[in-house]
Amino acid sequence: MTLGRRAADWVISDNSMPSRGARVSGSTAEVLTSAAEVSQKVLEILYRYRRLDESGDFDDKACIACFEARRSKIDAFVRNGDQIHFVIPAFPAKSPNRDKVLGALPDMGERLALHFLQSVCDYIGHFYSPGARITICSDGHVFGDVVGVSDAAVTAYRESLTNMIERSNWASLEMWGLDDAFGSLDYSLLRDLLDRNYSATLDDLKAKIKDDPAARSLFNGIHRFMFEDLVGARGSEASKSQLRKESKESAYLTILRSNAWSRVVAERFPDAMRLSIHPQPPHSEKFGLQLLRTGDSWLTPWHGVVLDDGRNLSLVKRWQAEEVQATVVWRDGRPSHFVAPHLGINS
Repeated sequence: MTLGRRAADWVISDNSMPSRGARVSGSTAEVLTSAAEVSQKVLEILYRYRRLDESGDFDDKACIACFEARRSKIDAFVRNGDQIHFVIPAFPAKSPNRDKVLGALPDMGERLALHFLQSVCDYIGHFYSPGARITICSDGHVFGDVVGVSDAAVTAYRESLTNMIERSNWASLEMWGLDDAFGSLDYSLLRDLLDRNYSATLDDLKAKIKDDPAARSLFNGIHRFMFEDLVGARGSEASKSQLRKESKESAYLTILRSNAWSRVVAERFPDAMRLSIHPQPPHSEKFGLQLLRTGDSWLTPWHGVVLDDGRNLSLVKRWQAEEVQATVVWRDGRPSHFVAPHLGINS
C-alpha cells in the first residue's frame, strides 16, 4: 500500500514562504509588475498540488499558454486589489458504500482537506495582503438521487461541514449549494430545473466520451465509483454484469448533472478561477487540485478514510485500512479515522 506524508507536511509550510512580499501599490507600472509577481507565486502554490490526468496524448505538461491563461485570471483580481476568488465543486456527501467510508458525516478526511484549502488562502495572504477565498460549491443535492444518497443525508453532511468551518475559524472558506443558487429547498424541482435549462443531451455526452480522452477518463473514474458503490449495496442480490450496466447509466446521469452544475457555477461566478477535485488534463480550463495525499488519484475524502500509520497520514478506502488491522479512532462521539502505528515502524 502506498502511504503519504503527514498532514502537517500537506498543509503549506512556512519554510517555503518567500522572503519578501509583493504588494499592489504605487504607479501603474508598479501595479502591473506586482500583479505578475503575485499571480506567479499563486500558481506556483497550486502547481505543487496539481491533480493531473495524463491518460490522453498530451505534448506538454507545463503548457505556457495554459499557465498564462490561468495567470491572467488571477491578475484581474490582483490589479484591483481584490481577494483572489476560487470556486471548487466538491464535498457532496459521503459515499453510501460502507466498505469505503466510516459513516454518513464528515470525519478526519474532510477536516484535513478543508484545513489544506484554508492553508492555501493563508499562504497567499502572506505575500498578497487582500488574500484569497474559496467557495465550495457543494454538489450533493445535484446528483444525490442518482448515487443513492438522500437529500436529508446531503443536508446533514453539509451542515456538519459548515459547523466544522465555523468552529475552526476557517474564514476564507464558504459553502454554496443548489438551494443558494436558486433559492429553494425543493431539491427535486431544482434538479428538474438543472436538467431542463443547463444539461446537455445524453447523446452529446456519449459522443464526447467517445471522442475526447479527458471526458472518457472522467467517465471511467465516475463509473468505477458507481460500480463500487452498487457492489457494496447490492452485491449479493445481482450479478456483477448487471451492476456494471446499471452503474454505467448512473455514471452518465451523474456527469450530465455535474456538468450542468458547472454551468451554473460558471454563470454565478464568472470571474473566479475554477478548481476541481478530479484529475484534469494539462490544457483543461479546470485546475485539478489534490486535497490529500493518496495512492489513488481519483480518491476523495467522501469516498475514503484517513489512515495514520504512526508516521504518515494517507487517504485509503475503509476496506484497505481494515485489511491491515487498523483501529478506528473516535472523535466527538463518531468515527474519525484509522490508526495502524505498526505499519510505520520499519517503513
